[in-house]
Amino acid sequence: MKSLHVNFNEATQAIDPIDDVSPEAWDVVCERFDNDVRRIKSVSDSKGYSGLYACYDENNQPVYYLVEEGDELTKLRQRTFLDKLGRT
Repeated sequence: MKSLHVNFNEATQAIDPIDDVSPEAWDVVCERFDNDVRRIKSVSDSKGYSGLYACYDENNQPVYYLVEEGDELTKLRQRTFLDKLGRT
């Protein structure tokens, strides 16, 4: 699963690429943001990205990523959900 850091304008719903960024593994990105992520919307991208996600930093500011969704992402979501069960 790959992800790509992008700029997203909520008012216009415009997604703009950021120069000089490389795709990253989505699970690594999630861990960096302590799995504080939320799916924003579906996208259709010629590079295989199908969802826009917001990752929230320690100041609760969103950082946006296009994500290549698939079966592996579903498994990651389930594992994260189960890991967080029992946390207070």
